[in-house]
Amino acid sequence: MRIQLITGISGSGKSVALRAYEDAGYDCIDNLPVSLIEQLVATLESENCKQIAIAIDARRGESISQVPALLQKLRAHHEVNILFLNADTNTLVQRFSETRRRHPLSNPNESTTLIDVIEQERTLLAPLADQAQQIDTGHIPAHTLRSWISDHLKEKPIGLAVIFESFAFKKGVPSEADIVFDLRCLPNPHYEPLLRDLSGKDAPVAEYLSRFPEVAQMMEDIKSYLEKWLLRYLHDGRSYLTVAIGCTGGQHRSVYLVQQLKKYFSENHMFNDIYYLERHRELDSKKTRIG
Repeated sequence: MRIQLITGISGSGKSVALRAYEDAGYDCIDNLPVSLIEQLVATLESENCKQIAIAIDARRGESISQVPALLQKLRAHHEVNILFLNADTNTLVQRFSETRRRHPLSNPNESTTLIDVIEQERTLLAPLADQAQQIDTGHIPAHTLRSWISDHLKEKPIGLAVIFESFAFKKGVPSEADIVFDLRCLPNPHYEPLLRDLSGKDAPVAEYLSRFPEVAQMMEDIKSYLEKWLLRYLHDGRSYLTVAIGCTGGQHRSVYLVQQLKKYFSENHMFNDIYYLERHRELDSKKTRIG
């Protein structure tokens, strides 16, 4: 059975993610007590269920600490993955303010602030975050999160998933990034009037960037680094590795290199136990926010 655990900081989009798995044909259970996970898996296995998604959050309190050992036990017989959703504290506070929802850990009888309970939640969930695929939803709308999950489910995960993600430094480095490359030293198509409104996915931008030897050299240096070290990450037992590639606006240079890197590694098949995904945080996102 394929078991997908969905967790993360309240307000970061767990309900959006759970609906995405439901749309993909998973049996989905929200807010399941930790003590019932093993029993649920056994029951669904007897019913010949092939894939389930379970969402849990920090309202389960100290029992969260039992989850890593439980998942390790389940991995003896099932494929188990963890998705951890996160966002910066300011974004979470704004979302709770907009939706007027109460944080699951807040207590009207105590004087703790929303920021206090968010930090308490981060502490409680830290053991799960450390072994999960993480997505920072602070700068992406709900439809982008659904799209990223859908793209992931189209793949057939074997071993290590390498995620190439473009981003804008002016909006911050993605919190899930494991390796970060900075392209701000490269020629910027933004200053070319005919290219400003295009992206790194467009042929004129690709043609422009390909003219510069420093762009090609940056590409080769990143390829060489990853070719040297990817197997070490795989042998380290990781399931996910996010390679974040940033430029100023996350629209031209980083998008172009992410596409080229994903294409290169996917087509060369140099590592059989690694598969590759691409994401474009700024390009994939609009003003719509996760509620």
